[in-house]
Amino acid sequence: MIQTVTRPHREHIVRWAEQRPEVLVLSADLTSSCEADLFRDAYPERFFSLGMAEQNMMGFAAGLAREGFSPYIHTFAVFVTRRPYDQVAMSIAYPNLPVRLVGFLPGITTPGGVTHQAIDDVGLMRLIPNMTILESGDATDVESVLDVAQAVDGPVYIRQLRGEVPRLFPADEPMRLGEARRLAEGDDLCVISSGICTEEALRATTALRQRGLGVRHLHVSTLKPFDDPRIAQALADVRLGVVTMENHSIIGGLGSAVAELMAEQAIGRRLIRLGLKDTYAHGASRPYLMREYGLDAPALVRAAETLAGKALGVGEDDLSAVRLGTLSAAEKTEDL
Repeated sequence: MIQTVTRPHREHIVRWAEQRPEVLVLSADLTSSCEADLFRDAYPERFFSLGMAEQNMMGFAAGLAREGFSPYIHTFAVFVTRRPYDQVAMSIAYPNLPVRLVGFLPGITTPGGVTHQAIDDVGLMRLIPNMTILESGDATDVESVLDVAQAVDGPVYIRQLRGEVPRLFPADEPMRLGEARRLAEGDDLCVISSGICTEEALRATTALRQRGLGVRHLHVSTLKPFDDPRIAQALADVRLGVVTMENHSIIGGLGSAVAELMAEQAIGRRLIRLGLKDTYAHGASRPYLMREYGLDAPALVRAAETLAGKALGVGEDDLSAVRLGTLSAAEKTEDL
């Protein structure tokens, strides 16, 4: 049974910032939606609500960073990447300032449709020099990503989870910069997953192993730099091929990073990328969208069957259960 933690970022950032007076939080009129309301109440002198003016907020954060502060921008992922892209690149990344961009509702974690679904943010931020990209996949990642970001000498973009978040990894095994989590070992198939897709991959890998398929599974939380040597080794060591799973377009994100790595190191394996295939998603529940666009456990089973060249006889009943209780009352607040 997977434990579910409600709004882990909301309380953790208050505790984490207590002994770090240089940490400031900036909000773009989405304070409660981005779980910054407790920080606002606990440290009102360290909180700035700058309204729906994201371009201005980037310049404001850059100025704070130049004065020795550690600003943590809180807004939806689309509004921290697409809308103020030039300001992020020129005001923050070009001078390599320690501004932390915390983007909520990455990918299809929102029913808000194309205006709120950040399906291209990783690709955009990977293009920016000096930018580090981190992605939380569970409550342990959420509770440790701030330590990782704070230790980076330069700007950081965080794909952050909110609301009800599963705890997939032990609380005493925090996220580490540039290190993938090795979740399973096998010699047939390598699965590389990130974000919310890791929980879906875990639903399928046990059933695949029960069908005699050796699955090597790695969870990636550092999307840039993408230089963990264990990833390349895992890709090279399996015989059938590689499947990537990401809550993002297959263009520019995790799948592209893996493809680039395989090409550069001449790793001759077939690659199947699971994610949004050069399309926008429409507004609907997360389970529906993951099923509709092939980001879920059954999609991984189909990819494994393609690489194995045979049906594996894995049905929906063979997969681990889906967590119940998505979109709690706390998560619905200011959902869009």
